[in-house]
Amino acid sequence: MSRTAPASPARLALADGTLYRGVAAGATAVATGEVCFNTSLTGYQEILTDPSYAGQLVVMTCPQIGNVGVNPQDDQSQRPFLRGFVVKEIFSEPSSWRAREPLPLFLRRHGIPTIAGIDTRALVRRIREGGFQSGALSTDPALSDPELLERARHAPSLEGIDLVAEVSCRTPYRWTERAWDGVAGELPRMPRPEPILRVVAYDFGVKRDILRLLVEHGFEVHVVPAATPAEAVQALRPDAIFLSNGPGDPAAVQGVQEQVRVLSRMYPMFGICLGHQILALALGGRTRKLKFGHHGGNQPGKDLASGRVAICAENHGYAVDAESLRRVGEAVELTHLNLNDQTVEGLAHATLPLFSVQVHPEASPGPHDILYLFGRFREMTLRHRAGEPVSGLAVARGS
Repeated sequence: MSRTAPASPARLALADGTLYRGVAAGATAVATGEVCFNTSLTGYQEILTDPSYAGQLVVMTCPQIGNVGVNPQDDQSQRPFLRGFVVKEIFSEPSSWRAREPLPLFLRRHGIPTIAGIDTRALVRRIREGGFQSGALSTDPALSDPELLERARHAPSLEGIDLVAEVSCRTPYRWTERAWDGVAGELPRMPRPEPILRVVAYDFGVKRDILRLLVEHGFEVHVVPAATPAEAVQALRPDAIFLSNGPGDPAAVQGVQEQVRVLSRMYPMFGICLGHQILALALGGRTRKLKFGHHGGNQPGKDLASGRVAICAENHGYAVDAESLRRVGEAVELTHLNLNDQTVEGLAHATLPLFSVQVHPEASPGPHDILYLFGRFREMTLRHRAGEPVSGLAVARGS
């Protein structure tokens, strides 16, 4: 049996004038942001702590949230960066041996206002049909309905705002932690592959499970802030460059495209999600905002070389414009497409060791259908370090 706590009122207002009434389950606060929905059935903690949700009010389509509580191992960053959380039903008494605290306590501790008890199906349908819109979530009874609706209507759009500056690390650091092995000390640990390769990971809002998987695949991982100049990256003497996921409008990220453009002529490079979009911009392409984005663990991505379709985890509100890539003069080719709306899911360079994907091969949460891409990144880096001519396109095609 679930208990929604505390049972004080909460409201969610949309910019179109719609008002939803429910009960509060997190912090007492008022938050505005872009309303988006996630279709994952599991992994709410990974979603809450994914920096890619900065500036957004996140709606979960799964009707029951919080039944396994939260634990330190599943955090994808040091804290949640989303502005508010919206669910149908929330559990305050978790049932899991891994739980360290109930979800409502986690939300209050991090200052995340949360509304439960509303018709999330109706809300998701409104977003799906009408597209992204701003909203205002309040668990503060002192704010009137008209005032809340006014805040929703005047909430700033995320377009043109550099959210990466909010979530990126402030100073460089080494990441050494490997992937969690289930029960500490009870499962055998496979040895890391040799030789160990040095990768510099640009932190645009990187998820910890991405860093863990880079370590698992034999990389020595050095994480740097998003604003790090190319010269400082070169001083670390990397074998390869990784471009991470992150929030918001890729075209608004300040001072990154030129650094990536310079480094792309020198090192193998692999990008995920926002990193994929920034690589496309650095190569001369453009990005565009989607109607309601892709957020969840059930997106069909087609590998254009093999024809195989993978079920993928995704989290983005923007996409690379395919036509812009055809006009840039670079030898860039599409490698993956989303079968729901034909948006670009991957690209690779035909002569340089560069490739990227819009999807999340690490999942967290979601399926691991394309986890093999980390292995291909390692293979491309090894071949480049050995002086062998290698292109991202050849590696993306598995050749």
